[in-house]
Amino acid sequence: MTTSHALRLPSGPVDLSTLPTDATPGFDGDKEEGEQALLEMGAELAELQERLFAERTTGSSRNVLLVLQGMDTSGKGGVLRHTVGLVDPQGVRITSFKAPTEEEKRHDFLWRIRAALPGPGYIGVFDRSHYEDVLVVRVHGLAEPAEIERRYDAINAFEAELVESGSTLVKCMLHISAAEQKERLLARLDDPTKYWKFNPRDVDERAQWPAYRTAYETALERTSTAAAPWHVIPSDKKWFRNLAVGGLLLEALRGLDLRWPEADFDVAEQQRRLADEAPVG
Repeated sequence: MTTSHALRLPSGPVDLSTLPTDATPGFDGDKEEGEQALLEMGAELAELQERLFAERTTGSSRNVLLVLQGMDTSGKGGVLRHTVGLVDPQGVRITSFKAPTEEEKRHDFLWRIRAALPGPGYIGVFDRSHYEDVLVVRVHGLAEPAEIERRYDAINAFEAELVESGSTLVKCMLHISAAEQKERLLARLDDPTKYWKFNPRDVDERAQWPAYRTAYETALERTSTAAAPWHVIPSDKKWFRNLAVGGLLLEALRGLDLRWPEADFDVAEQQRRLADEAPVG
């Protein structure tokens, strides 16, 4: 099973062209074995997620926030279905960030992010995130350079605050190649049942690929910290992408050393009450 050590972004300058998009770091099996490995971790993922949810009844503030960033077609939706889908949806909060509304534009860029943070006991998932405000915004010149520069430090301070308050951040950059993206876009056009997933603007955005790569490299380098490190997930192989994110999520939950809350009542007394209960109904 893949681990954070195999996927964690190395320190120092970031050059995405040196990081493979089709590798399987930390896993030696093939597609069939990888899909099976993901299914096998499902039971433990589900139990740990339930323990986290149960812990909130004790007043714990702990939660997990999974941040998914990547170019169009990198597979954020696939991770939600195949990996996050392994746990009880009652304990998950998924937020997909689109272009900001007029109201959101009137506030600091983190305003809408704070409003979507998971509460105690939950696994929160950001399908895109506050990083859009140093990626898309930078590529399309939607804010002044000085404002974008300010945002890197603001993000680091924000994430440090989250960790201090009980959140565990799992930040994943889904790393695909331009060639793989092209194949996925063409596949959507070859299948009438997937036309709804195709947006002509995605083709326009491909022309900005070098600018996006630079924006990602800067964001990754500037915001990968000890408290909230980035993990770069090779995502040309969908099955490995799903397995890798599952492994990181499982590792994060294990690291919390979650325990079932102890009863705050006399268990034996309640057992006697039910045993002595008169027939009901």
